[in-house]
Amino acid sequence: MISRRLIRIKVLQVLYAFYSSEDKSVNKSEKELFQSIQKTHELYHLLFLLLVEILKYAEDRIEAAKNKKLPTYEDLHPNTRFIENKVLNQLRRNKALDKFIRENKISWAGHDALVKKLYNTLKEEAFYKKYMEAPSTNYRTDRSVVVQLITHVIAREPLFHQTIEDMSIYWNNDFEHVANMVIKTMDGMKESDGEDKELMPLFKNEDDRDFAKNLFRKALLNKDYFNQLIEKHAENWELERIAFMDILIMHLAMAEMMEFESIPVKVTLNEYIDIAKEYSTEKSGIFVNGILDKAVVTMKNEGKIHKTGRGLIET
Repeated sequence: MISRRLIRIKVLQVLYAFYSSEDKSVNKSEKELFQSIQKTHELYHLLFLLLVEILKYAEDRIEAAKNKKLPTYEDLHPNTRFIENKVLNQLRRNKALDKFIRENKISWAGHDALVKKLYNTLKEEAFYKKYMEAPSTNYRTDRSVVVQLITHVIAREPLFHQTIEDMSIYWNNDFEHVANMVIKTMDGMKESDGEDKELMPLFKNEDDRDFAKNLFRKALLNKDYFNQLIEKHAENWELERIAFMDILIMHLAMAEMMEFESIPVKVTLNEYIDIAKEYSTEKSGIFVNGILDKAVVTMKNEGKIHKTGRGLIET
């Protein structure tokens, strides 16, 4: 499922696009938000499919070698450990993956060069050679080599990142999150699952869908109040001199603290400080943290922050 962290980032991106566009349509921007989230879910399935395509390519190479006019002994007696990898073959037969592929018509067609490059790079990796030469393997070691294929080969391949950037404007910053989703899914796989392993849904539950929608709306609706708070606590800084991305990050943080009673204030602060460090300027984390700390006090004194249940933790 799409994590709350990624939802926050998606809302931030759409909020930035909303204010940067001449077309200030809330409904259109909200539609864009959910389309962006849907595309991330698509990339999650595409990454699984890419693993399967690499497996198929390896099988084709072995078969082609066997069919040479003058095959060598190694051609006729190949090491088949990788193409027999239990996790990869389980993914190839997975019903949920097959259903998503068919319904959404996704594929790696036209990207044979990428699949070839990834497989050839994999073969040169020390972890792969160790796996292929080991006396024996099991389901756990099969899964480990697939995880390393993602983290050491796919993640480091410039052609892969260029390809997904060309395929969708929504995927520029999604890979790390999606790779973690794929690895988490595989961590939960068992050999006994066979072809019936469920993959992650788009949202964990309706609360996450509502979180995305309401966070965006509340940030827009309370813009003037949030700007007043920022101006009040940004000592010696006029609003026009503050990085626009920092302002939007603080809008979202304050909207979340004010509107979502079950999320602890400390959780919200930590999330947006991390996002500021990653998506804004080098010093944004410290700057955003300083203003939000003061804004929290004001909002509590004005009765704007009410927490219940889990939200009461460390508030």
